[in-house]
Amino acid sequence: MANECFDDIWDALEDSPEEAANMRLRSQLMRKLVERVRSWDLSQKEAAKRLGVTQPRLNNLLAGKVGAFSLDALVKLTASAHLVLKVEVLDEELATA
Repeated sequence: MANECFDDIWDALEDSPEEAANMRLRSQLMRKLVERVRSWDLSQKEAAKRLGVTQPRLNNLLAGKVGAFSLDALVKLTASAHLVLKVEVLDEELATA
């Protein structure tokens, strides 16, 4: 078996480019959410309440369990965390140039 080289970890882990792109976006949103929650310096119970989720759900977020969250759920959490989400769509050829 030959060694394969990937540009991104998600390209290596996921079965398709579409799934890799979805996971890449989810992990980026999760990182920002974790940064925001930790900046609040609140207990998990208080932070969960602020986000409108249960404490176990928040714990999944803080533990980086990307597979536990859909992209839609993470977008909703960014709004609850008072983060502004901007989407930029680029042509694949231009993005790699």
